Amino acid sequence: MRIALCHYRIGETDGVSLEMDKWKEILEEMGHEVFMIAGSSGTTEGYVIPELGYRYEEDLRIERNAYVAFNEYKNEIELMAAIEKAADRLENRFTRIFQSLGIEMVIPNNIFSIGRSLPTALALKRVIEKLKLAVICHHHDFFWERANFSKPTCKGVADLLEELYPPADQGYRHVVINHIAQESLRKRKGYDSTVVPNVFDFEGEAWCVDAYNQDFKEKLGLRPQDVIFLQATRVTNRKAIELAIDQIAVLNQERFRKDWVGKALYDGRIFQADSKIVLVLPGMIESDDGYEKRLVARAKDKGVALRWIGEWVDHSRTHTEAHKVYSLWDAYVFADFITYPSIWEGWGNQFLEGVFAKKPILIFEYAVYKSDIEAAGFETISLGDEYQIDEAGMAWVEPLRHEMVAKEILECLTNQKKYREMCDRNFAIGSRTFSHTNLRKILIQLMQE
Repeated sequence: MRIALCHYRIGETDGVSLEMDKWKEILEEMGHEVFMIAGSSGTTEGYVIPELGYRYEEDLRIERNAYVAFNEYKNEIELMAAIEKAADRLENRFTRIFQSLGIEMVIPNNIFSIGRSLPTALALKRVIEKLKLAVICHHHDFFWERANFSKPTCKGVADLLEELYPPADQGYRHVVINHIAQESLRKRKGYDSTVVPNVFDFEGEAWCVDAYNQDFKEKLGLRPQDVIFLQATRVTNRKAIELAIDQIAVLNQERFRKDWVGKALYDGRIFQADSKIVLVLPGMIESDDGYEKRLVARAKDKGVALRWIGEWVDHSRTHTEAHKVYSLWDAYVFADFITYPSIWEGWGNQFLEGVFAKKPILIFEYAVYKSDIEAAGFETISLGDEYQIDEAGMAWVEPLRHEMVAKEILECLTNQKKYREMCDRNFAIGSRTFSHTNLRKILIQLMQE
Protein backbone atom coordinates (compact mmCIF):
# COMPACT_ATOMS: atom_id res chain seq x y z
CA MET A 1 0.00 0.00 0.00
CA ARG A 2 1.17 3.57 -0.74
CA ILE A 3 0.81 5.59 2.47
CA ALA A 4 1.14 9.32 3.22
CA LEU A 5 2.23 10.31 6.72
CA CYS A 6 1.14 13.94 7.16
CA HIS A 7 1.99 16.56 9.78
CA TYR A 8 2.83 20.24 10.05
CA ARG A 9 6.56 19.44 10.25
CA ILE A 10 8.95 16.51 9.99
CA GLY A 11 12.65 15.99 10.59
CA GLU A 12 12.68 17.87 13.89
CA THR A 13 13.32 16.78 17.49
CA ASP A 14 9.69 17.10 18.67
CA GLY A 15 7.84 13.95 19.72
CA VAL A 16 5.48 13.82 16.73
CA SER A 17 8.34 14.03 14.20
CA LEU A 18 10.24 11.30 16.03
CA GLU A 19 7.23 8.97 16.17
CA MET A 20 6.55 9.50 12.47
CA ASP A 21 10.11 8.37 11.72
CA LYS A 22 9.45 5.15 13.63
CA TRP A 23 6.11 4.48 11.93
CA LYS A 24 7.68 5.07 8.51
CA GLU A 25 10.54 2.66 9.22
CA ILE A 26 8.28 -0.13 10.45
CA LEU A 27 5.60 0.31 7.77
CA GLU A 28 8.33 0.08 5.12
CA GLU A 29 9.70 -3.06 6.78
CA MET A 30 6.17 -4.45 6.40
CA GLY A 31 6.37 -3.84 2.65
CA HIS A 32 4.45 -0.57 2.31
CA GLU A 33 5.67 2.51 0.43
CA VAL A 34 5.60 5.52 2.77
CA PHE A 35 5.81 9.21 1.90
CA MET A 36 6.22 12.11 4.33
CA ILE A 37 4.19 15.26 3.65
CA ALA A 38 4.57 18.35 5.85
CA GLY A 39 4.97 22.09 6.01
CA SER A 40 8.70 21.82 6.65
CA SER A 41 11.07 18.88 6.30
CA GLY A 42 13.95 19.65 8.66
CA THR A 43 16.61 17.01 8.05
CA THR A 44 14.16 14.41 6.68
CA GLU A 45 13.25 13.76 3.05
CA GLY A 46 9.66 14.62 2.31
CA TYR A 47 7.15 16.55 0.24
CA VAL A 48 6.75 20.12 1.50
CA ILE A 49 3.54 22.16 1.36
CA PRO A 50 4.60 25.53 2.84
CA GLU A 51 1.03 26.42 3.91
CA LEU A 52 1.17 23.52 6.42
CA GLY A 53 4.12 25.01 8.28
CA TYR A 54 3.94 26.15 11.89
CA ARG A 55 5.18 29.61 10.96
CA TYR A 56 3.15 30.20 7.80
CA GLU A 57 1.88 33.75 8.31
CA GLU A 58 -1.62 33.36 6.88
CA ASP A 59 -2.22 30.31 9.07
CA LEU A 60 -0.95 32.16 12.15
CA ARG A 61 -3.25 35.08 11.34
CA ILE A 62 -6.25 32.76 11.10
CA GLU A 63 -5.22 31.07 14.34
CA ARG A 64 -4.96 34.37 16.24
CA ASN A 65 -8.41 35.47 15.08
CA ALA A 66 -9.97 32.06 15.64
CA TYR A 67 -8.76 31.61 19.22
CA VAL A 68 -7.68 34.96 20.66
CA ALA A 69 -9.66 37.87 19.22
CA PHE A 70 -10.75 39.42 15.94
CA ASN A 71 -7.99 41.75 14.81
CA GLU A 72 -6.83 41.25 11.22
CA TYR A 73 -10.36 40.11 10.31
CA LYS A 74 -13.28 42.34 11.24
CA ASN A 75 -15.77 39.61 12.07
CA GLU A 76 -16.75 35.95 11.75
CA ILE A 77 -17.78 36.32 8.12
CA GLU A 78 -14.32 37.57 7.07
CA LEU A 79 -12.56 34.91 9.14
CA MET A 80 -14.61 32.04 7.74
CA ALA A 81 -14.06 33.31 4.20
CA ALA A 82 -10.30 33.34 4.82
CA ILE A 83 -10.45 29.76 6.16
CA GLU A 84 -12.36 28.61 3.06
CA LYS A 85 -9.95 30.34 0.70
CA ALA A 86 -6.92 28.80 2.40
CA ALA A 87 -8.61 25.38 2.49
CA ASP A 88 -9.34 25.54 -1.26
CA ARG A 89 -5.67 26.20 -2.00
CA LEU A 90 -4.55 23.38 0.31
CA GLU A 91 -7.11 20.99 -1.18
CA ASN A 92 -5.55 21.50 -4.60
CA ARG A 93 -2.04 20.94 -3.25
CA PHE A 94 -2.99 17.76 -1.37
CA THR A 95 -4.88 16.44 -4.39
CA ARG A 96 -1.97 16.95 -6.79
CA ILE A 97 0.57 15.31 -4.46
CA PHE A 98 -1.65 12.37 -3.51
CA GLN A 99 -2.58 11.65 -7.12
CA SER A 100 1.00 11.95 -8.38
CA LEU A 101 2.20 9.51 -5.70
CA GLY A 102 -0.76 7.13 -6.03
CA ILE A 103 -1.59 7.46 -2.33
CA GLU A 104 -4.06 4.87 -1.01
CA MET A 105 -3.97 5.62 2.73
CA VAL A 106 -3.39 8.78 4.75
CA ILE A 107 -2.12 8.82 8.34
CA PRO A 108 -2.60 12.40 9.61
CA ASN A 109 -0.64 13.21 12.76
CA ASN A 110 -2.52 15.73 14.93
CA ILE A 111 -4.10 17.34 11.85
CA PHE A 112 -7.53 16.12 13.02
CA SER A 113 -6.66 16.48 16.70
CA ILE A 114 -5.25 19.72 18.01
CA GLY A 115 -7.17 22.47 16.21
CA ARG A 116 -4.17 24.54 15.20
CA SER A 117 -4.79 24.81 11.44
CA LEU A 118 -8.45 24.87 10.52
CA PRO A 119 -7.80 25.18 6.75
CA THR A 120 -5.51 22.13 6.78
CA ALA A 121 -8.05 19.88 8.49
CA LEU A 122 -10.88 21.11 6.29
CA ALA A 123 -8.87 20.58 3.10
CA LEU A 124 -7.54 17.16 4.06
CA LYS A 125 -10.99 15.89 4.99
CA ARG A 126 -12.32 16.94 1.59
CA VAL A 127 -9.45 15.29 -0.27
CA ILE A 128 -9.85 12.04 1.68
CA GLU A 129 -13.52 11.95 0.74
CA LYS A 130 -12.92 12.96 -2.90
CA LEU A 131 -10.18 10.38 -3.51
CA LYS A 132 -11.82 7.75 -1.27
CA LEU A 133 -8.65 7.18 0.74
CA ALA A 134 -8.27 4.91 3.74
CA VAL A 135 -7.34 6.90 6.86
CA ILE A 136 -5.88 6.26 10.30
CA CYS A 137 -5.92 9.39 12.46
CA HIS A 138 -2.90 9.47 14.79
CA HIS A 139 -3.83 11.72 17.71
CA HIS A 140 -1.04 12.99 19.94
CA ASP A 141 -3.04 15.85 21.56
CA PHE A 142 -6.64 17.06 21.43
CA PHE A 143 -7.80 20.67 21.19
CA TRP A 144 -9.84 20.38 24.37
CA GLU A 145 -6.60 19.56 26.25
CA ARG A 146 -5.00 22.85 25.16
CA ALA A 147 -6.11 26.21 26.53
CA ASN A 148 -4.93 28.04 23.41
CA PHE A 149 -7.20 26.01 21.10
CA SER A 150 -10.24 25.40 23.26
CA LYS A 151 -11.78 28.90 23.34
CA PRO A 152 -13.05 29.76 19.83
CA THR A 153 -13.92 33.37 19.11
CA CYS A 154 -17.08 32.59 17.14
CA LYS A 155 -19.65 29.93 16.33
CA GLY A 156 -18.09 29.14 12.94
CA VAL A 157 -14.81 28.11 14.54
CA ALA A 158 -16.60 26.18 17.29
CA ASP A 159 -18.55 24.27 14.63
CA LEU A 160 -15.36 23.40 12.72
CA LEU A 161 -13.73 22.14 15.91
CA GLU A 162 -16.62 19.77 16.49
CA GLU A 163 -16.80 18.72 12.83
CA LEU A 164 -13.10 18.15 12.16
CA TYR A 165 -11.34 17.27 15.41
CA PRO A 166 -11.68 14.44 14.75
CA PRO A 167 -14.23 13.84 11.94
CA ALA A 168 -17.27 11.69 12.63
CA ASP A 169 -17.01 9.67 9.42
CA GLN A 170 -17.26 5.93 10.07
CA GLY A 171 -14.37 5.17 7.74
CA TYR A 172 -11.91 6.97 10.01
CA ARG A 173 -9.91 4.83 12.40
CA HIS A 174 -8.37 6.47 15.44
CA VAL A 175 -5.09 5.93 17.24
CA VAL A 176 -4.20 7.66 20.51
CA ILE A 177 -0.97 7.53 22.48
CA ASN A 178 -2.26 6.94 26.01
CA HIS A 179 -5.20 5.54 27.91
CA ILE A 180 -6.30 8.91 29.29
CA ALA A 181 -6.71 10.19 25.71
CA GLN A 182 -8.55 7.00 24.75
CA GLU A 183 -11.13 7.54 27.48
CA SER A 184 -11.34 11.28 26.72
CA LEU A 185 -12.07 10.63 23.03
CA ARG A 186 -14.68 8.05 23.91
CA LYS A 187 -16.47 10.34 26.38
CA ARG A 188 -16.34 13.49 24.25
CA LYS A 189 -16.99 12.07 20.78
CA GLY A 190 -18.10 8.49 21.31
CA TYR A 191 -15.25 7.10 19.18
CA ASP A 192 -13.32 3.90 19.80
CA SER A 193 -9.55 4.07 19.40
CA THR A 194 -6.41 1.99 19.64
CA VAL A 195 -3.68 2.97 22.11
CA VAL A 196 -0.26 3.02 20.45
CA PRO A 197 2.38 4.13 22.95
CA ASN A 198 5.60 5.89 22.06
CA VAL A 199 8.35 3.37 21.38
CA PHE A 200 12.07 3.29 20.73
CA ASP A 201 14.41 1.06 18.75
CA PHE A 202 16.04 -0.74 21.65
CA GLU A 203 17.68 -3.11 19.19
CA GLY A 204 19.47 -0.21 17.50
CA GLU A 205 23.14 0.63 17.76
CA ALA A 206 24.10 2.18 21.10
CA TRP A 207 25.04 5.85 21.08
CA CYS A 208 28.67 6.36 21.97
CA VAL A 209 31.64 8.70 21.65
CA ASP A 210 33.04 8.68 18.12
CA ALA A 211 35.18 10.79 15.82
CA TYR A 212 32.30 13.11 14.98
CA ASN A 213 31.00 13.93 18.46
CA GLN A 214 34.16 13.60 20.56
CA ASP A 215 34.54 17.40 20.73
CA PHE A 216 30.92 17.99 21.82
CA LYS A 217 31.75 19.35 25.27
CA GLU A 218 34.63 21.45 24.03
CA LYS A 219 32.55 23.11 21.29
CA LEU A 220 29.89 24.03 23.83
CA GLY A 221 32.40 25.57 26.22
CA LEU A 222 32.17 22.76 28.75
CA ARG A 223 35.05 21.00 30.48
CA PRO A 224 35.54 17.28 31.09
CA GLN A 225 34.92 17.71 34.82
CA ASP A 226 31.59 19.51 34.34
CA VAL A 227 28.40 17.54 35.00
CA ILE A 228 25.68 17.74 32.34
CA PHE A 229 21.98 17.56 33.14
CA LEU A 230 20.24 17.23 29.76
CA GLN A 231 16.77 18.71 29.20
CA ALA A 232 16.15 17.26 25.74
CA THR A 233 12.55 18.44 25.31
CA ARG A 234 11.25 21.45 23.46
CA VAL A 235 11.16 24.64 25.53
CA THR A 236 7.53 25.31 26.36
CA ASN A 237 5.62 25.95 29.57
CA ARG A 238 4.23 22.47 30.16
CA LYS A 239 7.75 21.02 30.24
CA ALA A 240 8.21 22.84 33.60
CA ILE A 241 11.95 23.22 33.03
CA GLU A 242 12.04 25.54 36.03
CA LEU A 243 11.78 22.44 38.23
CA ALA A 244 15.10 21.22 36.81
CA ILE A 245 16.64 24.64 37.50
CA ASP A 246 15.36 24.55 41.07
CA GLN A 247 16.79 21.06 41.56
CA ILE A 248 20.24 21.98 40.25
CA ALA A 249 20.19 25.08 42.47
CA VAL A 250 19.86 22.82 45.49
CA LEU A 251 22.67 20.55 44.26
CA ASN A 252 24.83 23.66 43.92
CA GLN A 253 24.39 24.63 47.54
CA GLU A 254 27.65 24.42 49.46
CA ARG A 255 26.29 21.86 51.93
CA PHE A 256 25.80 19.47 49.01
CA ARG A 257 28.81 20.47 46.90
CA LYS A 258 31.19 19.72 49.75
CA ASP A 259 30.00 16.12 49.64
CA TRP A 260 30.84 15.96 45.91
CA VAL A 261 34.27 17.52 45.81
CA GLY A 262 37.05 14.97 45.50
CA LYS A 263 34.67 12.06 44.90
CA ALA A 264 34.80 9.82 41.86
CA LEU A 265 31.72 9.96 39.69
CA TYR A 266 30.10 6.88 38.14
CA ASP A 267 32.50 7.03 35.16
CA GLY A 268 35.71 7.63 37.11
CA ARG A 269 35.92 11.40 36.67
CA ILE A 270 36.67 13.33 39.85
CA PHE A 271 34.24 16.06 40.83
CA GLN A 272 36.44 19.06 41.45
CA ALA A 273 35.95 22.28 43.37
CA ASP A 274 35.51 24.17 40.08
CA SER A 275 33.30 21.58 38.38
CA LYS A 276 30.05 23.08 37.13
CA ILE A 277 26.65 21.46 37.10
CA VAL A 278 25.15 22.62 33.82
CA LEU A 279 21.61 22.35 32.45
CA VAL A 280 21.92 21.82 28.69
CA LEU A 281 18.94 22.61 26.45
CA PRO A 282 19.07 21.55 22.78
CA GLY A 283 15.31 21.77 22.12
CA MET A 284 13.31 24.23 20.04
CA ILE A 285 11.93 27.28 21.85
CA GLU A 286 8.18 27.21 21.29
CA SER A 287 6.74 29.50 23.94
CA ASP A 288 5.04 32.73 22.95
CA ASP A 289 4.71 34.30 26.39
CA GLY A 290 8.37 34.88 27.28
CA TYR A 291 8.73 31.55 29.09
CA GLU A 292 12.38 31.12 28.06
CA LYS A 293 13.17 34.60 29.42
CA ARG A 294 11.63 33.65 32.74
CA LEU A 295 13.79 30.51 32.76
CA VAL A 296 16.90 32.59 32.16
CA ALA A 297 15.93 34.95 34.97
CA ARG A 298 15.22 32.07 37.35
CA ALA A 299 18.55 30.40 36.55
CA LYS A 300 20.44 33.66 37.03
CA ASP A 301 18.70 34.31 40.34
CA LYS A 302 19.55 30.82 41.58
CA GLY A 303 23.07 30.66 40.17
CA VAL A 304 22.38 27.80 37.74
CA ALA A 305 24.42 27.55 34.52
CA LEU A 306 22.33 27.09 31.36
CA ARG A 307 23.59 26.17 27.89
CA TRP A 308 21.17 26.87 25.02
CA ILE A 309 22.57 24.68 22.26
CA GLY A 310 19.76 24.56 19.71
CA GLU A 311 22.00 25.91 16.95
CA TRP A 312 24.44 23.05 17.59
CA VAL A 313 21.93 20.17 17.71
CA ASP A 314 19.37 18.94 15.18
CA HIS A 315 17.31 15.86 14.34
CA SER A 316 20.44 14.32 12.76
CA ARG A 317 24.03 15.26 12.08
CA THR A 318 24.58 17.93 9.46
CA HIS A 319 26.68 21.03 8.74
CA THR A 320 25.93 24.74 8.47
CA GLU A 321 28.20 27.31 6.89
CA ALA A 322 29.47 28.20 10.35
CA HIS A 323 29.98 24.83 12.03
CA LYS A 324 29.02 21.19 12.20
CA VAL A 325 25.76 20.24 13.87
CA TYR A 326 25.39 17.29 16.23
CA SER A 327 22.40 14.98 16.42
CA LEU A 328 20.16 14.95 19.47
CA TRP A 329 21.59 11.51 20.21
CA ASP A 330 25.08 13.02 20.53
CA ALA A 331 23.79 15.19 23.36
CA TYR A 332 22.64 12.08 25.23
CA VAL A 333 26.10 10.52 24.91
CA PHE A 334 27.63 13.29 27.01
CA ALA A 335 24.79 13.71 29.48
CA ASP A 336 25.29 12.51 33.03
CA PHE A 337 21.64 12.83 34.02
CA ILE A 338 18.37 13.40 32.17
CA THR A 339 15.81 15.90 33.47
CA TYR A 340 12.20 15.28 32.52
CA PRO A 341 10.09 17.43 34.87
CA SER A 342 7.08 17.92 32.57
CA ILE A 343 3.80 18.57 34.36
CA TRP A 344 1.87 17.42 31.28
CA GLU A 345 2.85 15.10 28.41
CA GLY A 346 0.91 13.10 25.86
CA TRP A 347 3.36 10.28 26.43
CA GLY A 348 7.12 10.62 26.88
CA ASN A 349 9.58 10.34 23.99
CA GLN A 350 12.47 11.90 25.85
CA PHE A 351 11.87 9.52 28.72
CA LEU A 352 12.42 6.54 26.43
CA GLU A 353 15.45 8.23 24.86
CA GLY A 354 17.00 8.55 28.30
CA VAL A 355 16.25 4.91 29.01
CA PHE A 356 17.88 3.84 25.74
CA ALA A 357 20.90 6.06 26.44
CA LYS A 358 21.26 4.31 29.82
CA LYS A 359 21.13 7.51 31.82
CA PRO A 360 19.32 8.06 35.13
CA ILE A 361 16.20 10.21 34.84
CA LEU A 362 14.76 12.89 37.08
CA ILE A 363 11.00 13.05 36.52
CA PHE A 364 7.86 14.74 37.68
CA GLU A 365 5.09 12.14 37.79
CA TYR A 366 2.68 13.68 35.27
CA ALA A 367 -0.71 12.06 34.73
CA VAL A 368 0.16 9.94 31.67
CA TYR A 369 3.36 8.73 33.29
CA LYS A 370 1.26 7.37 36.13
CA SER A 371 -1.45 5.89 33.88
CA ASP A 372 0.67 4.38 31.09
CA ILE A 373 4.35 4.15 32.07
CA GLU A 374 4.82 3.75 35.81
CA ALA A 375 3.43 0.21 35.95
CA ALA A 376 6.25 -1.03 33.70
CA GLY A 377 8.54 -0.71 36.73
CA PHE A 378 11.16 1.85 35.68
CA GLU A 379 13.42 3.12 38.45
CA THR A 380 13.62 6.91 38.45
CA ILE A 381 14.33 9.77 40.80
CA SER A 382 11.04 11.58 41.31
CA LEU A 383 9.96 15.10 42.15
CA GLY A 384 6.58 13.65 43.12
CA ASP A 385 3.19 14.30 41.55
CA GLU A 386 2.12 17.56 43.20
CA TYR A 387 3.07 21.06 42.12
CA GLN A 388 1.96 24.67 42.49
CA ILE A 389 2.03 27.59 40.04
CA ASP A 390 3.45 30.92 41.24
CA GLU A 391 2.41 34.43 40.25
CA ALA A 392 4.80 34.36 37.27
CA GLY A 393 3.16 31.22 35.91
CA MET A 394 6.09 28.98 36.91
CA ALA A 395 5.79 25.58 38.57
CA TRP A 396 7.31 24.71 41.91
CA VAL A 397 7.36 21.78 44.30
CA GLU A 398 7.95 21.70 48.03
CA PRO A 399 11.56 22.57 48.98
CA LEU A 400 11.78 19.45 51.13
CA ARG A 401 11.24 17.32 48.01
CA HIS A 402 14.20 19.00 46.30
CA GLU A 403 16.31 18.28 49.39
CA MET A 404 15.46 14.58 49.30
CA VAL A 405 16.02 14.38 45.55
CA ALA A 406 19.40 16.08 45.80
CA LYS A 407 20.62 13.32 48.11
CA GLU A 408 19.34 10.63 45.72
CA ILE A 409 21.04 12.28 42.73
CA LEU A 410 24.33 12.63 44.59
CA GLU A 411 24.23 8.98 45.64
CA CYS A 412 23.47 7.88 42.09
CA LEU A 413 26.17 9.95 40.39
CA THR A 414 28.89 8.89 42.85
CA ASN A 415 28.00 5.20 43.01
CA GLN A 416 29.02 3.38 39.85
CA LYS A 417 27.26 0.15 40.79
CA LYS A 418 23.96 1.88 41.56
CA TYR A 419 24.17 4.04 38.42
CA ARG A 420 24.85 1.09 36.10
CA GLU A 421 22.33 -1.27 37.68
CA MET A 422 19.54 1.32 37.54
CA CYS A 423 20.22 2.17 33.92
CA ASP A 424 20.65 -1.43 32.79
CA ARG A 425 17.42 -2.48 34.49
CA ASN A 426 15.51 0.39 32.90
CA PHE A 427 16.92 -0.50 29.47
CA ALA A 428 15.73 -4.09 29.87
CA ILE A 429 12.23 -2.91 30.81
CA GLY A 430 12.11 -0.52 27.85
CA SER A 431 13.30 -3.20 25.46
CA ARG A 432 10.64 -5.59 26.69
CA THR A 433 7.75 -3.13 26.83
CA PHE A 434 8.22 -0.15 24.49
CA SER A 435 10.30 -1.40 21.57
CA HIS A 436 9.85 -1.34 17.80
CA THR A 437 8.79 -4.97 18.10
CA ASN A 438 5.78 -3.90 20.15
CA LEU A 439 4.87 -1.19 17.64
CA ARG A 440 5.22 -3.63 14.72
CA LYS A 441 2.68 -6.00 16.32
CA ILE A 442 0.17 -3.17 16.74
CA LEU A 443 0.64 -1.84 13.20
CA ILE A 444 0.22 -5.29 11.68
CA GLN A 445 -3.12 -5.57 13.44
CA LEU A 446 -4.16 -2.03 12.44
CA MET A 447 -3.38 -2.61 8.77
CA GLN A 448 -5.43 -5.81 8.76
CA GLU A 449 -8.58 -4.19 10.13
